[in-house]
Amino acid sequence: MAPTPMVRPQTLGIRKISLKTALCQIDSVQADPARNRVLLRDAASEAAGAGARLLIFPELALPGYSPGDWLGDAGFLRLIHAEEQQLISELPQGVRIIFGSTSRRANTAAGKALSNDAVFAERGRLLGRVAKSWLPEYDVFDEARYFSTEAPPSLWTFEGKSIGATICEDIWGEQEHGLARPRYEGDPPLSLVTAGADFICNLSASPYAKGRPAYRERLLRRLAQRFNRPLALCNLVGGNDDLIFDGHSTAVDAKGRVLVRAAGFNADIVYFDDEANGELSPLESHQTQGAAELDEIAAALVCGIRGYVHKTGFERVILGLSGGIDSALVAVLATKALGAKNVTGVAMPSRFSADMSEDDAAELARNLGIDFKIMPIEAVHLATGDSMRSVLGAELSPLTDENIQPRIRGLFLMALANETQALLLATGNKSELATGYCTLYGDMCGALAPIADLSKTSVFALSRRWNETSGGPIPRRSIERPPSAELRAEQADTDSLPPYDVLDDILEAAIEDGLSPAEIVARGHEPNCVRDVLRLVRHNEYKRRQMPPGLRVTKKAFGRGRRFPLAAGDPWTELSANDGRLSEDRGATKE
Repeated sequence: MAPTPMVRPQTLGIRKISLKTALCQIDSVQADPARNRVLLRDAASEAAGAGARLLIFPELALPGYSPGDWLGDAGFLRLIHAEEQQLISELPQGVRIIFGSTSRRANTAAGKALSNDAVFAERGRLLGRVAKSWLPEYDVFDEARYFSTEAPPSLWTFEGKSIGATICEDIWGEQEHGLARPRYEGDPPLSLVTAGADFICNLSASPYAKGRPAYRERLLRRLAQRFNRPLALCNLVGGNDDLIFDGHSTAVDAKGRVLVRAAGFNADIVYFDDEANGELSPLESHQTQGAAELDEIAAALVCGIRGYVHKTGFERVILGLSGGIDSALVAVLATKALGAKNVTGVAMPSRFSADMSEDDAAELARNLGIDFKIMPIEAVHLATGDSMRSVLGAELSPLTDENIQPRIRGLFLMALANETQALLLATGNKSELATGYCTLYGDMCGALAPIADLSKTSVFALSRRWNETSGGPIPRRSIERPPSAELRAEQADTDSLPPYDVLDDILEAAIEDGLSPAEIVARGHEPNCVRDVLRLVRHNEYKRRQMPPGLRVTKKAFGRGRRFPLAAGDPWTELSANDGRLSEDRGATKE
């Protein structure tokens, strides 16, 4: 398939929209069209009251992104249709609205029966609908499971302007971001411009990953410059399961200058026309973990926690407070998301817990103003050991005895969550989950894992940044002391793992960048270390399959975007323990 030819700007006259337009960035709920209809209606009324004439909403705004297999339920589809009709009947007079919905295709002979639509309507009248052209099937996306495409989209006319609608992926052709071969056939925005579009809008549900808001904005600016057309992208906002949608809805003029930008990680309505706005500075792209990137990640995690807790019908959360850095960071994020009155921290000391661990947990709770409880596990741990020895007739192995302790803590926390109608937050980070340095049915218990996509080094960096900007709620000792699970005397994480700066660089190279073992070694890592780390990653897939949903903030998280078999061979070439050369040795793995 040959790449689509570029359209040179000089072949197209510069167009303006000169129409007051609103980008209505809402936080819709998955599979709840009745609630979402109210959100759309209220936002439309607010925008119309501010003088907007054209209102643009995100992708699948009415059914919520994404309803998943509810799209296979006939009753759910009837509900979407009914709510769509109701919404159109309630629209303010004198405005046109473009919003995301779904419908059954007229001809279902080929492909799936549904289309992912942009709907064009005014009060009491459905004026048209167009289907999404490009359906992503990579990483966290699985849209071809539900939808199929139709003919290229047509144009709509309003107040003398020709408007072309695209839906999210339709503008993400790989020729737009540096890859030689496009993933899809055709070019939806080019088709619209060729047909005479004066203005192109994009209804989007583009999930957050670090650096993505700036990248998305650059893409929009390049498209505007390519076609000499103003463009506007209205992006979803809010936490939906493991995905976080950052908003940052943006409009640019025909020269690619940013006219308006909505808030990040909050619902917002912004207004623009070509003649009434000045130029905004482009979003910065953060290539390293600088302050701006850390602030962005923190805002994303707060948004994700709030969305998951509230959209599942809860108000309160509970978590174990060990005095360490991971639980401290989760506590401050949860407090910011939900308010101090809705967060409870629980210290569960054993004979292996240092006194300073309980002290630091208590200090953190005081600084945050959250409820704090102490539940020692020593008696239950000893009783469990006695019971096991009576059955086995022998002493427990050190590993079994260590694992009993986090499982007791998980039991206590789950019971407290039940009794207080709260959700339990797991506090594990990506480094632990990658290497299996965590206990099933113990510290992995929970309804949500907020920092499951943050490496340990990122946890430290974000904690330091939080203290810089929020008055230092995290005790200094929690940040500075060597990390330890405190499951045996004088234990340190480095007894089982490489130093975190080494470990996390290897993990990022393998998981997020997709590098081979030899390529990782070429970055300067010791071959035996690379081999051992990658073995841990492979052999702990079964644990990650059972982890709670983890909020995604990197380009490759553990969760729906990572699909590896459990009962499988080992196709990942090993490194020789002797000289670092590639080999096919499948030696025993230490767990």
